Amino acid sequence: MPSQPSKNLETFDNPQPQRDYTIRIRVPEFTCLCPKTGQPDFAELTLEYVADKLCVELKALKMYVWSFRDTGAFHEAVTNRILSDLVTAIQPRFMRLTADFNVRGGIYTTVVAEHRDENWQPPVAVTLP
Repeated sequence: MPSQPSKNLETFDNPQPQRDYTIRIRVPEFTCLCPKTGQPDFAELTLEYVADKLCVELKALKMYVWSFRDTGAFHEAVTNRILSDLVTAIQPRFMRLTADFNVRGGIYTTVVAEHRDENWQPPVAVTLP
């Protein structure tokens, strides 16, 4: 197989570091394993962030997400681990990870974890008529 899962999160320079803008990435096929039963858990991840100096490279993100396929993890733990790894790799001004897990035992779970740089102030929202 030409590609393999990897925990290496490659980055590239933010092309517009002077501007706050939102990068939104959907990962509709995240999988890990239930740590209690070993059965697969499926989720859609939505990553939203305001970059500072670096952005995450998408192929590296795909290989990183793939690396969880055979990992047993509670929803809360895996969501926070992914957020922490991404924050460590790119040091964003703001990052939010939403993990929307499919049904397990009749229960749907959504976990939302956020990081905000202590020196960053979000821009004032503009409401148009």
